[in-house]
Amino acid sequence: MSSNDKENVKNQTDTESATSSSGTGSDSPNRVPAETSSGLNLAALQEYLTEKLGFLGLGDEEEAVSSGIKALEETTLDGIVDYIDKKKCKNIITMAGAGISTSAGIPDFRSVGTGLYHNLAKYNLPHPQAIFELNFFQENPKPFFVLAKELYPGSFKPTLCHYFIRLLNDKGMLLRHYTQNIDTLERVAEVPEQKLVEAHGTFYTGHCLSCRKQYELEWMKERIFKDEIPICETCPGVVKPDIVFFGENLPDKFHDSVEDDFAKCDLLIILGSSLVVNPFAGLIDLPSSMTPRLLINNEKVGRASGLKSMMGLSGGLEYDKKGNTRDVAWIGDCDDGCQLLADKLGWGDELKALVKAEHEKIDRINKKEAAPQKKKAQKS
Repeated sequence: MSSNDKENVKNQTDTESATSSSGTGSDSPNRVPAETSSGLNLAALQEYLTEKLGFLGLGDEEEAVSSGIKALEETTLDGIVDYIDKKKCKNIITMAGAGISTSAGIPDFRSVGTGLYHNLAKYNLPHPQAIFELNFFQENPKPFFVLAKELYPGSFKPTLCHYFIRLLNDKGMLLRHYTQNIDTLERVAEVPEQKLVEAHGTFYTGHCLSCRKQYELEWMKERIFKDEIPICETCPGVVKPDIVFFGENLPDKFHDSVEDDFAKCDLLIILGSSLVVNPFAGLIDLPSSMTPRLLINNEKVGRASGLKSMMGLSGGLEYDKKGNTRDVAWIGDCDDGCQLLADKLGWGDELKALVKAEHEKIDRINKKEAAPQKKKAQKS
């Protein structure tokens, strides 16, 4: 991975990013090779872009294919299972989006009819994304906190997907879990904090926008569930949960972890993400070209698009590409996919038992916490 590739993940944007020119030589960064000026020589243009713009090239991957080296013996779920068994994977990275939480009752963002953005009309927003824009929040924080009450952590149980990630860690195979989700369900599932990179932040803590005083989950929850806007106890500032709004930088832990983690990654598993928001989506390009990547999602996503695709440059998932020996797409419900993978690994019953035991534990805790409130309501 070049230094330009690594730098790309530090730049947050909702469009495909291009790296700055690098290297030395007599060519100006803005000069297109002569061959491309007369007749569009795609091979020459691809070589030029790879050298000058730092795009991920095809060299290592093509060399591996031509020499008969395969990342996977077969690009199926069985091929992934065989790889895990033979490789004795210890540095698996999981990446997750909203799709792993939908079976808990939390809507994703983009599904037509049920997605969060589709159902925000009642908040009278200038556009759906405004509810997660800092400028709008500073002017009118009420819609966000009304929505936050509906989505607040503690109202939902982790899904089978969350416990599959927990099981990977329990078995000493999880290097890191990168999540786009702000619902804290990984924490509820007891994935250790040091293994978590909450790329888009978390409800777990909050800070006053004025004086930066920190507040904890329960303090914010108490006020949000009273339909109040949380106001700092030190100054008149609004306390915003530490989730990343559009235009804000991603957490330091994201930038501090990415380079070392993906250099060590021996298997990448992508769960329930649309892979459209960068820099998170760009993480799929960071493992080595011989590291297998498994997508478990309800639709195929993550393929190269735009200029990279037109030029035939490497990037994105390549499960539909001729000669692919590393990428596998399992299309369907995320819980079903994780259960099937666990079954094939011989962990199926263990995963089911873990989910059952943990959900029962959560029910006991919730019942215990609800008892005093019920008693108080009866007296009144």
